[in-house]
Amino acid sequence: MADRFVHYVGSLPGADAESAMAGALTSSGHRLRTLADGETGERDRWIVNFVDSLDGHADLETVARGAWSSYTDIPKYRVRKGRELTGGALNLGYVDEFRRSYPVFKKLREKQGHEGLRYQVGVPGPLDLAMFVFGPIGPFKHVKPFHDATTRELREIHAEAGDDVLFQIEVPVELVFMTKAPKLLHGALSRWLAKKVTAVAADAPEGTSFGVHLCLGDLNNKALGKLKSAAPLVTLSNAIVAAWPAGRKLEYVHAPLAMADLPPATDESFYRALSGLVLPAGCRFIAGLAHEGQDLETQRRLLALVERLVKSDVDIACACGLGRRDADQAARAMDRCNELAETTG
Repeated sequence: MADRFVHYVGSLPGADAESAMAGALTSSGHRLRTLADGETGERDRWIVNFVDSLDGHADLETVARGAWSSYTDIPKYRVRKGRELTGGALNLGYVDEFRRSYPVFKKLREKQGHEGLRYQVGVPGPLDLAMFVFGPIGPFKHVKPFHDATTRELREIHAEAGDDVLFQIEVPVELVFMTKAPKLLHGALSRWLAKKVTAVAADAPEGTSFGVHLCLGDLNNKALGKLKSAAPLVTLSNAIVAAWPAGRKLEYVHAPLAMADLPPATDESFYRALSGLVLPAGCRFIAGLAHEGQDLETQRRLLALVERLVKSDVDIACACGLGRRDADQAARAMDRCNELAETTG
């Protein structure tokens, strides 16, 4: 097989960005193509901190409070009567975190001697933000302000870092919708969802680099959706590729083959749909199957199966970021990524 690379989705173990990135570089070194800052501290639970920060926003009022102990225990908001939520009234924090962490990244990259490594910025899908802020009506009524805020901050980062940055669009709600919808609706639903995902890339500067992280949710290391087979993620991925805007680079699609605390399925029929995956030239498939809760030989067998089915180079990742695992679990998950990447044959 061609050389496999390791991909870390986002959050990493570490007290701060420097320790998180240094740990990833020590673990995987030149097997990394891109590297996020680790989303440490209050950012380790993806969008939780941002959603909580909206309490007291001038344009919103809190409908329900939540402690994020489960997917039903989360805050909900609505637009205040007589107000309008716009993208200009939202600070998603991507630019602020980029300016804090990017200089540290460049220092560590130089120390490592890894000139080809690029900085990875996680960008939650606007539909996902709307869903978690407003609940079920969010994807249908309130996507625009999150889209506008996302693309504004993306353009600011790109203006400062150019081709040295890759934006990873992160879309759990879209894949969870696919797992819960009747199969009869998968075609139309995937096309509608793909338009929401690719709109972010379409509004980015020409030449901007992207990856797409399909996700099943990882709150408290528990998935929101469950796959019975790889078919829904293949359908959604193919729809995103078909709708991808010209002039923007889609460098990879990451797919969760494990599901948070659950290791990958061992039944080969689960993976059969991967043979229908369609990726553009130069786009890599990142198999999110590395899991510390399954033995190495089983995972090597599954990797060989995925590589037989997918008509593309395959890289290795976990299903999601590692911020919801404890330090020992995260370390073992990173070790497993490297073990799979080094597998021969």
